[in-house]
Amino acid sequence: MEKKIKVGIIGCGGIANGKHMPSLKKVAEVEMVAFCDIIEQRAVEAAKKYGVEGAKTYTDYKELLKDKEIDVIHVCTPNRSHSFITVDALEAGKHVMCEKPMAINAEEAKKMVDAAKRTGKMLTIGYQNRQRKDAKYLKAEAEDGVFGDIYYAKATALRRRAVPTWGVFINEYEQGGGPLIDIGTHALDLTLWTMNNYKPKYCVGTTYHKLNNQTNTANVFGDWKPEEFTVEDSAFGFIVMENGATIVLESSWAINMTETKEACTTICGTKAGAKMVDQGILEINGVNHGNMYETRPNLDGKGVAFYDAGGYDAGAEEAKQWIKAVINGTQPTVLPEQAYCVTQILEGIYESAKTGKPYYFENK
Repeated sequence: MEKKIKVGIIGCGGIANGKHMPSLKKVAEVEMVAFCDIIEQRAVEAAKKYGVEGAKTYTDYKELLKDKEIDVIHVCTPNRSHSFITVDALEAGKHVMCEKPMAINAEEAKKMVDAAKRTGKMLTIGYQNRQRKDAKYLKAEAEDGVFGDIYYAKATALRRRAVPTWGVFINEYEQGGGPLIDIGTHALDLTLWTMNNYKPKYCVGTTYHKLNNQTNTANVFGDWKPEEFTVEDSAFGFIVMENGATIVLESSWAINMTETKEACTTICGTKAGAKMVDQGILEINGVNHGNMYETRPNLDGKGVAFYDAGGYDAGAEEAKQWIKAVINGTQPTVLPEQAYCVTQILEGIYESAKTGKPYYFENK
């Protein structure tokens, strides 16, 4: 029987329970052997539900990292601690999957990239939307040259009234930002990945605190406490890449707009274009035989009576490809250098919003 990959979970809150642990549970080659959380009961409950018999629990992640049998660490803590926990884990000889965003700023993200290079251990970031069928199809079409030169794109992450009111999402100190760093990061990652363009030149950004103080909000997760809502409620960016391509990034947890969607991208190239109408629905447009066309590929696997290929889980696919990369020594889907570029751009938008001036990436 092949050796199991032993995984330790640091941070047993919402994202660990919502994605990481149930996804890893579906990977036959994995054993979750250690769980850490500053709230001990969370670690204990996670160990009971997802751990192997005898799984250990901790409240200090440094104690967990001393276990030499652990191969892989999943970092599922608030954004502020992503960098130093990841660096410590890499230095302890572990491969690391860190939940998005990579870090609260580019400086901290760079420390993670450098640590991975220095230690020779694998590092990836939890951008599971790359594993969606529409995202994979779009990427394959781009690699086949269907779109030609992609010179304009729009990264969209807009919610009408869905501010996450649990945990520390609306706490600027812990998270480093609001919807831009939380959901805008997914849309930007999909866009850069599809374009295969990681060389930003400059950006202009704006952030808004227009709805923070409102009450009776109709928020789907319940009203927020205005005094705790210290991050932006909306953020927008205009990014110009070194090759002249332009990306518009729009993100909001709460905006007065009915046509909302998140983790979606629109791309326009010299040969064709594409739009994620919504997650899982992809529309491609172009010109054939002197006529314009629009087409939607069938990505749901349906079409045969009494058979439905539904139930596709991007989180589980993320976990499978990551563990496969660890076992085979191959590259994971999300490279740390790519996630670092995402963080650079997010930081640039925040800085531009603060200064009211364009932010240039030269020598950054």
